[in-house]
Amino acid sequence: MKRIVLSVLAVSMLAATSLAGQAAPMNATVVPQSNYTKADWQKPGRHNDVRKRVFKKKVVVKRNHWRNGQKYSGWRQHQPIRDYGRYGLHRPGRGQEWIRVGNDYVLVGILSGVVFGALAAQ
Repeated sequence: MKRIVLSVLAVSMLAATSLAGQAAPMNATVVPQSNYTKADWQKPGRHNDVRKRVFKKKVVVKRNHWRNGQKYSGWRQHQPIRDYGRYGLHRPGRGQEWIRVGNDYVLVGILSGVVFGALAAQ
């Protein structure tokens, strides 16, 4: 009889602990849980990219319209450049002179106005 009482008591204690573990206590406080996981910061649009961004500038080079052998009739309107070394220009030949037209340096013949060369100004 003693064995039966002890075994019933042991089974009831085990059953009580297993049932208590499954049921939530009535006086437990409700703690809000986060919906975020550890990897949420890696989702696109959620973080700022701190890597250095490199932008390539588009450079537009305006080509001069001067061609060797072309005749420029309005070359007399421009002042000749006497200090050509200051502008990085080579010494003009006999009968030639440098003039500045807009943003270009043009080497023209004094008598004919024929273009012997052209460089873009710096």
